[in-house]
Amino acid sequence: MKRNLLTTIGILAIAGSAWAQADREKVTGVRLTIYNDNFALVKDRRTLEEPLRKGINEIRFRDVAGTIDATSVHFRSLTDPEAAVVEQNYEFDLVNADKLLAKYIDKPITAFTTDGHMYEGILMSFDGRQLVLAEDCEKGPIYMVERGENIQRIRFGTLPEGLLTRPTLVWELAAAKEGTHTVEVSYVAHNIRWRADYNLVLNPDDTALDVSGWVTVQNNTGTAYQDAAVKLLAGDPRFDVRQQQFSFGQEYYKTMLTKLAPTEQKGEDVSRVLGEYRMYDLPEPTTVNNNQVKQIELIKASAVPVTKTYLYDGAKLHWQWFGQVWDADFGKEENKKVNVLIEVENRADRNLGIALPQGKCRVYKKDTDGSLEFIGEDMIDHTARDERVVLYIGDAFDIVGERKQTDFKKISDRVYEEAFEIKLRNHKKEAVLVKVLEKLYRWSEWKVLTQSHDFEKLNARTIIFPVKIEPDGEAVVTYRVRYSW
Repeated sequence: MKRNLLTTIGILAIAGSAWAQADREKVTGVRLTIYNDNFALVKDRRTLEEPLRKGINEIRFRDVAGTIDATSVHFRSLTDPEAAVVEQNYEFDLVNADKLLAKYIDKPITAFTTDGHMYEGILMSFDGRQLVLAEDCEKGPIYMVERGENIQRIRFGTLPEGLLTRPTLVWELAAAKEGTHTVEVSYVAHNIRWRADYNLVLNPDDTALDVSGWVTVQNNTGTAYQDAAVKLLAGDPRFDVRQQQFSFGQEYYKTMLTKLAPTEQKGEDVSRVLGEYRMYDLPEPTTVNNNQVKQIELIKASAVPVTKTYLYDGAKLHWQWFGQVWDADFGKEENKKVNVLIEVENRADRNLGIALPQGKCRVYKKDTDGSLEFIGEDMIDHTARDERVVLYIGDAFDIVGERKQTDFKKISDRVYEEAFEIKLRNHKKEAVLVKVLEKLYRWSEWKVLTQSHDFEKLNARTIIFPVKIEPDGEAVVTYRVRYSW
């Protein structure tokens, strides 16, 4: 309930700004602000079909979303600021066969059957199998006509009162000024969302890529929005890091990377800041049809430098940052896969430096015949400029890792030692550099006593051994660590 209240406050704040801008423009049309959370703020400005008279008027405002939140409707007349809705009903009694038949009980209809017969009479009742008709309700005769494939068509009179062909808001509207009114109606509609999709093409030596970012809008609100001005709002909900379960491999590596230093340089960003969010405007008005998935290119960048990283995390485990672990078997489960990562610095001097909305990144590379081939995909979170983007695109076929515990012993009540051996085999025709990731998951007080290779301290509980492996070669990393408390 609290979250819904905060969301509503945020929507009204955004709507207020949009309404103020719309006042200056004095034009009709539809504006959509679509959120990541599967809803949109619809701002529909139009001229009413019928002139208003002073006093109370009954108005039917048609073609609203079938998923409208009727409690979110905000009405105002640009012609008469004093005009107000005194009563509102949301009508969704749309035409279908049974609703039409229900409206025609005790009224005349004509039914034509597939064998050429015609039955005229008063509709007394109906169900899924048959119609009951009477030429005269008191004298008869009465016909029972089978439905289904037996009925070719049914002829009715005019559309009955109160039956609608489109979702409609019905208002009792008090107007102080008579004549034609231009009004603006805003409301929240559900079942419409947007996401970003990125197509990335790597160059032959995996040192740079081209970026094409697309917006994908999916509309299932039950109505179409013609020539709508579309805005997209991107942002993140609150997250409690204390509840995070630390994993292994690329998932762990992504969360532990050191942050880039901020700069004053900015790329050609198509978004703008709105509070704690980012707003993206589609370049041109577009029609968003119901049950449609629409894609529009929003971001484009070329020759973005990348770093290809091989990552080996041999300890296949999930663990909590807080607490001690002294079970000798903890961490023995082995992972043999070496992850392949693509790392990008989102900086202006690297041909980016823009706000990247959350979305799926699909990575392609040209084959020897020049055709693009798909080589992997990953999701990115909302990413500000001067931040890293790390994409996990798969596991190396020709690089294999092994990890085993070679020693574990208790030195004293407050001191333990553990030793490991990590083997890496490279079956490629060129040398590779593999980052061997070791999580010091037993306790925060530790010291590496001996090691075969130099290591980098990634953070308080993580070290990385950069290991070069020659073509068709093997490298062995060993180290011993002491924990104390």
